[in-house]
Amino acid sequence: MRCAKEALLLYGVTDRRWLKQETLYQQVEKALKGGTTFIQLREKKLPKEKFIEEAREIKKLCKEYQVPFVINDNVDIALAVDADGVHVGQSDMKVSDVRRKLGGDKIIGVSVQTVEQAVFEEKRGADYLGVGAVFPTGSKDDAQEVSHEMLKTICGAVNIPVIAIGGINRENVSELSESGICGIAVISAIFAQDDIVGAARELKEKTLAMINKRKEEGK
Repeated sequence: MRCAKEALLLYGVTDRRWLKQETLYQQVEKALKGGTTFIQLREKKLPKEKFIEEAREIKKLCKEYQVPFVINDNVDIALAVDADGVHVGQSDMKVSDVRRKLGGDKIIGVSVQTVEQAVFEEKRGADYLGVGAVFPTGSKDDAQEVSHEMLKTICGAVNIPVIAIGGINRENVSELSESGICGIAVISAIFAQDDIVGAARELKEKTLAMINKRKEEGK
């Protein structure tokens, strides 16, 4: 398996809007120290050469922590730095085309919002699915909400791992206990916090507790 479920427990998505006086590298390192299990580098406006330079540095950091590292949307950057994979949305390159470009050993994640999309992307070769937004979020201007019932239905319709994304934080993560997800993807819940290490550590503990609760209840 290219992507183990355990690696998707706490999936950190970068966002430089909260850098303050730090570098993105410093913030990612703090997130990893706190126990973040997966890193997605998300850059929408960075020039290509700067993007590649940053991606190489963070890839090396993730390797030190033995954490998967993927690029958001940009397949060419993922290729250039030999990232572990890429995460694409419904409006980005098709999974089959991504697979042809990246090869069979790379991780491909896809954002979905419906059962039909989920089943289709699994058949096309996606390794995991990101479903959301499961709560209101300010991180993506165009984010549409997905009900918890739909999230649960999607989890039951596919055999690949599913993570929830969108507005998840330490206060509401327990509400996802019956959904069937194997982890959560967060941005501000880690990177917007004053104590990134502590925020990641607490969120990881709460996410693990949420998943274990489901297992104990036999759901």
